[in-house]
Amino acid sequence: MRRATAILAGLAVCAGAGLVQAQDVGGPPPPGAPRVVAAAASEWRTVPAANLLIIDTNRGRILLEMAPELAPLHVERIRLLARAGFFDGLTWHRVIDWFMAQTGDPLGSGEGQSPYPDLAAEFTFRRDASVAFTAVAAPAGALVGFVHSLPVQTQPDAAMALTGDGKVHGWGLYCPGVAGMARDEGNDTANSQFFLMRQAYPALDKRYTVWGTVVSGLDVVRALKPGEGDNGMVTAEPDRMTRVRVAADLPEVGRPVVRVLDTRSAGFRTLAEQVRQARGADFSVCDITLPVEVSQAQVAAGG
Repeated sequence: MRRATAILAGLAVCAGAGLVQAQDVGGPPPPGAPRVVAAAASEWRTVPAANLLIIDTNRGRILLEMAPELAPLHVERIRLLARAGFFDGLTWHRVIDWFMAQTGDPLGSGEGQSPYPDLAAEFTFRRDASVAFTAVAAPAGALVGFVHSLPVQTQPDAAMALTGDGKVHGWGLYCPGVAGMARDEGNDTANSQFFLMRQAYPALDKRYTVWGTVVSGLDVVRALKPGEGDNGMVTAEPDRMTRVRVAADLPEVGRPVVRVLDTRSAGFRTLAEQVRQARGADFSVCDITLPVEVSQAQVAAGG
């Protein structure tokens, strides 16, 4: 089927043992693991309204921070479609436990797309010193950490001096909550369908474009009705997106404001070290859940 139904079905066919193992890589810290210490007000970062996607569903609200640093073409497509109301009422037509939930198809069959052309793949991105990256681990020849709220892997900073453009490769990691673009068998075939990870699944890394991550509402993603069979198609009473908008396109008063612990802060470094110690040899960047505060704007900027 179109837009990754066949491709991802092959990856998820072992919906028993294989996907449980993926959850072990990206699951939460064990019970009793220490949490982040109290952070100063200056250690919190407000998600820009232009990068905050509000996905209202019949199960609740999902707030997602988009990452134009990683996938500018795909983020702009999501903004365009949200602004046009394209996603409103569309089903979560393919949902697989321990894996992901897929939507964005106007036909609800896995075969549909928007009227716009397919997009060129953005599986990796180029990073220089201007990108706000924070490392939490340094496996051989690489760095793993965050660009804002998104987990990424990248070449080390030292390699910037060896490249013609002063940049190094990086790519998003498919941790729980990460948003990816579905595609057909060709790399450059993403269009309007996307999926949100219910658990970690590193086999997708550098194979599907990462364009953002859920900062609030992962419980909603995991509550979406799963489908049946290896391909996870939901054939009876699927859940729906009721409205999808970019926060910047809504009136300032009353729209959600999301503050996330800044990954460049001392509070984040304390959190990362606590999680590392709690997980020991099993530590993964996917284990780190960023603290988030969600409120509503009461007064327009400058008011």
